[in-house]
Amino acid sequence: MISPELCIRCKGKLLCGLSKCPILEKQASHTRIVSSMSGTNFIGASPPGFFVSWQNYPKVAVAPLSALPAEITEMSDLPEKWYGLPQEKIISFRESLLRSYKPMAVSLAAEPNYELMEFQEIAMASNLFEMEVNLAEKPRQESSFDSFSAPLGPSAKLDNVKMIENPKVPKEIDYYVSDTAAKSNTALIELFQKGFPVSTLAKVLSSGALGVKKNRKLVPTRWSITAVDSNISKYFIEEKLPQNKIIDSFELFHSKYLDNDFWVLLMPYPWAFEQVECWLPGGVWNREATQFNILSDHELNTGLKGYPEETEGAYFAARLAVVEHLVDKKSNAAAVIFREIGKDYAVPLGVWQIRENVRAALKEKALEFTNLDLVMDFLSKKLAVPIEQYKKKSALLTHFKEQTRLSQWF
Repeated sequence: MISPELCIRCKGKLLCGLSKCPILEKQASHTRIVSSMSGTNFIGASPPGFFVSWQNYPKVAVAPLSALPAEITEMSDLPEKWYGLPQEKIISFRESLLRSYKPMAVSLAAEPNYELMEFQEIAMASNLFEMEVNLAEKPRQESSFDSFSAPLGPSAKLDNVKMIENPKVPKEIDYYVSDTAAKSNTALIELFQKGFPVSTLAKVLSSGALGVKKNRKLVPTRWSITAVDSNISKYFIEEKLPQNKIIDSFELFHSKYLDNDFWVLLMPYPWAFEQVECWLPGGVWNREATQFNILSDHELNTGLKGYPEETEGAYFAARLAVVEHLVDKKSNAAAVIFREIGKDYAVPLGVWQIRENVRAALKEKALEFTNLDLVMDFLSKKLAVPIEQYKKKSALLTHFKEQTRLSQWF
């Protein structure tokens, strides 16, 4: 039997050695689009949507997303607009999208053929547009779920797609796609500051359309989402936060959505960050467990050391939301995020909900405290798990508590 502790850390990456994740397999759902199709050809629309698989890397499945026009809106692939929607509505959005895929080597992006250039245009588009989809086989009638990206609809091998309407590519994106000397990181930062959402940037990066020409590669969607969150927040941490004023009190923010309960604590110290996650029994990755399981990763003012192995993409999604807030307020602070995941978070919906949950929390009015002990006392009445368990796991709470003790001697 696979231990619940391994499942929580793995989240579908097949660390157990199995060929398929048994938890994700159980979540597969039937979809309307397949039953409504006759044959393997149909006139569909793209929201626009684009997906690249991570399995079999460096040969990956590259998939434009499409659906029957009556089933689709521009929100179907725009998670920044989903906050507050019920889980069933989000799954409904996604299960209507067909992944019509072609296997491609990731290196093809350096010298893309016509077909890949067409796919890249879909990834860059800002409008919903119609296209003719010709499949090489009947789609598999199921949806799949992933801890990084939004739920995915049925899939089928693609023969070809033909544009019926022209995708509209924003001139700012087209500029960086055409600039074959600009690094992808530069493009991501500039485009984000011009207002393009994480989901759009992740699709463009995933399509292999950014970066120095000889280095361009197709990037699996789960990696591109993390890359956008990580690189943009790192830039702001290094270039913006050091010149900002440190806040002068302990600020606590709250948000709860999709049975993910978030408490965001900002502390009057130079930048540091920690994500502490508590998976309660019965949750998607903790279904067979009888007790809670706490994971955490952190960085001090000297930066993140290595990769956040326990919280992974959730770490960078939450970090970006906090850094955005601090930059907007022209502030600097250390942050600890407490995330409790309950049993009603029944299927993994992607790290977008973590980013949007933290963003929503930081839009609320903060509760202010004069010291850390008062914050801990307050949280002890709000969290489902005893606060002492969080203190044992949290590196930053220990670090700043010790720093407070030392300051009393000077």
